[in-house]
Amino acid sequence: MKNIFAILFFAILVAGCKQEIKPADIAKLNGYWEIEKVVFEKGEEKEYKMNETFDFFQIKNNRGVRTKVMPQFDGTFLTTDTFENVSVRFAGEQVFLDYKTKYAKWSEEIISLSDDKLVVKNPQKIEYHYKKAGPVNLLNDGEKTK
Repeated sequence: MKNIFAILFFAILVAGCKQEIKPADIAKLNGYWEIEKVVFEKGEEKEYKMNETFDFFQIKNNRGVRTKVMPQFDGTFLTTDTFENVSVRFAGEQVFLDYKTKYAKWSEEIISLSDDKLVVKNPQKIEYHYKKAGPVNLLNDGEKTK
């Protein structure tokens, strides 16, 4: 009987820890995001120490795009031709990013969103953990990065 109460308490605790994402929080998505790690359904993790591309979100009125960009040594970014149309969908207490290209449609649930962290989960229960990124000037030439 004690085990049942312990499991029930743990389930309530986990459910209560989920961040509530409000419409005003969606503006935090705008900008450059670098993937830190992927957590698979069974708990295995894959960490990313360095990334060749970042995800750039530009969302206004719950619609926008996600584009792959490549940081350059001088602090600028090169944009690739890869992008997805994105719309934000509120469904009860859950918030989803609905992606669409001319080839596919898919959704990811936003698990948490802050000024510098983003966690999304896809239907396969794989979590993607991002950190906010900005330009990096490795040339140290005194020029201000954009």
